[in-house]
Amino acid sequence: MIEFEIPLRVLYRCRRKMTVYKAIDLFAGIGGIRMGFDQAFGDDIETVFASEFDEPACKTYRANFDDAFEIAGDITKINASEVPDFDICLAGFPCQAFSLAGRRKGFEDDYKGRARGTLFFDTLRICTDRLNKPKVIFCENVKGLPIHDKGRTFKTILGALEEDGYVPFCKVLNSKNFGVPQNRERIYIVAFREDIAPRDFIFPTHAGRKKAIRDIMEEAPISPKYYLSDTYMETLRRHRAHHEALGHGFGYEIRDLDDIAGAIVCGGMGRERNLIVDHREHSMVPVTRIKGHINTEDVRKMTPREWARLQGFPDTYKLTLSDTQLYKQFGNSVTVPVIKAIAARIKEVLDAQGEQGRVE
Repeated sequence: MIEFEIPLRVLYRCRRKMTVYKAIDLFAGIGGIRMGFDQAFGDDIETVFASEFDEPACKTYRANFDDAFEIAGDITKINASEVPDFDICLAGFPCQAFSLAGRRKGFEDDYKGRARGTLFFDTLRICTDRLNKPKVIFCENVKGLPIHDKGRTFKTILGALEEDGYVPFCKVLNSKNFGVPQNRERIYIVAFREDIAPRDFIFPTHAGRKKAIRDIMEEAPISPKYYLSDTYMETLRRHRAHHEALGHGFGYEIRDLDDIAGAIVCGGMGRERNLIVDHREHSMVPVTRIKGHINTEDVRKMTPREWARLQGFPDTYKLTLSDTQLYKQFGNSVTVPVIKAIAARIKEVLDAQGEQGRVE
């Protein structure tokens, strides 16, 4: 009998193939949650399905992820049978229904004919209406979710997970503790299938070195289109003075470069609440139509790339759409380093379980 020695690299490849976890990306947005899991799992994860309702977000997603599958649309119209088997469900279900900054309608929230508040249950439907239920369901939402409707909304969500055979763990984390200069609190839910659930799941509390706004600024010169006009600056001052007279806290805010940004949001005063003063050399000639002249105080908005950096997206991430769309998308997205840190802890739990129940 002739004996063959199998090269170690072949054995290694075989082992790697056996340890690939399959994931689906629901409410995918521009792929921030997926990116965090990809960074934590490396070659040990493969995304096999993605769903996103917003077409501009889909365009950004496609520009940055090379997938063989098409991005599915409205999750309410997707049957569980249409989704390949998977180990991990990533679901950043819409937060507007529960946001402290919004109308907080919760399960009754309606947007373009879609009940945004109930989309969590579509996530659960896709995970549980199948023979092989996934090992992990990962969700992200606004920090106000646990107190919405006096806690009843959150109790309903956790109760639904438990009823369908999952053990949920949750924690509010702040992005400023994970290597990005942004004060952004969000709640993260990690639900393990009960047969593999650990007794406890310890969320990370921090990762990476602390950064300030100046650490994420683009190199000069910055396009003059990001510098506010003197006319608009005066409008902002009047707006803030009006609200201050009424006892409100609304208005623009100029951030110290050695401090951190406030939470970036997709609309309203999102950009104006995170203005900076940038005295570096730049053109004073407008490149867009503005009223008045470029302000001489050097006040400007952060650029879309700087917003991407506030969310921890690498500079290799392609920004192909208009500034308006990009501000909206990064304001709606997640902080990648926070996701990566949590995903690394999830991987530790899954790897400790060995091959039991893994999708082949």
